[in-house]
Amino acid sequence: MTLITNHLPTAELQALDAAHHLHPFTNGAELETKGARVITRAKGVTLTDSDGNNYLDAMAGLWCVNIGYGRDEPAEAAARQMRELPFYNTFFQTTHVPAIALAARLAELAPGDLNHVFFAGSGSEANDTNIRMVRTYWAQKGQPEKNIIISRKNAYHGSSMGSGSLGGMTFMHEQGGLPIPNIHHIDQPHWWSEGGDTSPEDFGLERARQLEQAIEDLGADRVAAFIAEPIQGAGGVVVPPATYWPEIQRICDEHGILLIADEVICGFGRTGSWFGSTTLDIRPHIMTVAKGLSSGYAPIGGSIVCDEVAEVINNCEFAHGYTYSGHPMACAVALENLRILDEEGIVDRVAQHSGPYLQQKWHGLVEHPLVGEAPIVGMMGSIALTPDAATRAKFAGNEGDVGLICREHCFQNGLVMRHVGDRMIISPPLVITDAEIDTLVERAWTALDLTHAQLKQDGLLKAAK
Repeated sequence: MTLITNHLPTAELQALDAAHHLHPFTNGAELETKGARVITRAKGVTLTDSDGNNYLDAMAGLWCVNIGYGRDEPAEAAARQMRELPFYNTFFQTTHVPAIALAARLAELAPGDLNHVFFAGSGSEANDTNIRMVRTYWAQKGQPEKNIIISRKNAYHGSSMGSGSLGGMTFMHEQGGLPIPNIHHIDQPHWWSEGGDTSPEDFGLERARQLEQAIEDLGADRVAAFIAEPIQGAGGVVVPPATYWPEIQRICDEHGILLIADEVICGFGRTGSWFGSTTLDIRPHIMTVAKGLSSGYAPIGGSIVCDEVAEVINNCEFAHGYTYSGHPMACAVALENLRILDEEGIVDRVAQHSGPYLQQKWHGLVEHPLVGEAPIVGMMGSIALTPDAATRAKFAGNEGDVGLICREHCFQNGLVMRHVGDRMIISPPLVITDAEIDTLVERAWTALDLTHAQLKQDGLLKAAK
């Protein structure tokens, strides 16, 4: 198949984009002035823009292109399915083969008794499903007042009204009337930025026990569920202290509330296991999945549900669903993606080779004078930018200014690395090679050097008082 490389000049594409395309999480006026970066093709871990510049994509698109770009097999699976059955719904006691096969495969892969799947088109939709599902579950059990869901500050669970409310990002809640009622947030387990003089172990226990305190304050008869990412992704790759998740599990078990693990980012090999819950020994009642489920080749998400919850939901008509729940083409692509991850040993390679290799190289970045810590699990990591690593100091300016400077130096040096505040984060395709890992870290170091030099030149290398 020939790649289409002929297109309008970049400036004309940017003008059309600014005139008609509303971007997510973007100030459109600023983008119109600057001009969007136009990506025209990709292969493996490399993106190419409309001017022919290449970038090593250390973000796997948006945490999702686990098998890398340019694989023919998902495209062929999509084409076959589109010709055979391009669409049919799963409403009204109807199903189709791709949805049946994918649900069965996910039940095989998921830990414990997570044997049932409610499909959605994205992680946001799946988390909206979870809100209604857990509330319906308790209502069916005769406890309709048990409808509060507890989440965490700085968590990300999507951007729809429901999922955006579950997330704990204040700047999102400032727009559109969020959060919806009966969503409660506790503090995140982010020791680096919030731990003070407390040891990581004690801090992890303290933050976990905020859940127990919230249950007592709100009433155990009111709390339906707790939702959390095994490792907070969009919040800055926040790896909790080792004491955190065992205590969370104890609290959920003892108080009889449902535990929802949002695996949208952590799932399908990202942490070196099929699911982050396996890596961190979490036993959820529901797992939210999307992104790596299809490696981004088709939009699909879902909720993988345990036997107990599914049995209760199946005993009523759950008045919920989406036109594209279990879309046959998306299911076919997801099945092919899972086959590739499995048969090519990609998840095992992350656990046994590429993950440890990346970790070794990534930890070396703490030697840079601008870096305070470099936590990493599998193929998701971050570096904390700081003017003083010894005191874990923040910069004197607005939070995120230094991160943005570093991000721009990354782009200029052929590297896509995202910033969350003054923290740089990565989640490269799982198929990244050792040589490409070396390139990633080398380009990150160069970007850090350039950022450090610019901060010194502009008088910005100062700690907040």
